[in-house]
Amino acid sequence: QVQLVESGGGSVQPGGSLRLSCAASGITFSVTSMGWYRQAPGKQREWVATITSGGSTNYAGSVKGRFAIARDNAKNTVYLQMNSLKPEDTAVYYCRIVSTAYWGQGTQVTVSS
Repeated sequence: QVQLVESGGGSVQPGGSLRLSCAASGITFSVTSMGWYRQAPGKQREWVATITSGGSTNYAGSVKGRFAIARDNAKNTVYLQMNSLKPEDTAVYYCRIVSTAYWGQGTQVTVSS
């Protein structure tokens, strides 16, 4: 069955960095577009970034220039490098197989001084 397992969340001070990972199984990862989303307390889940099977990337305006999505097809893993973190980046971060109902369980990111 399809499984997505996120890791790498944690607490960091403003201006810090984190790298999230999402390990996928049960799919042909190399031909799959993957996305990262986030949900802050009291807010709707929002899209953060997408990477296609060919490696093309796209970002939400709020994270463009600070976050970078990447993939390693040999490891069936998609990453989200988050730099210059701000308190408003605090959320649970989820990975998803684009245009499907397959989501990971989420990993908490907290940015606070």
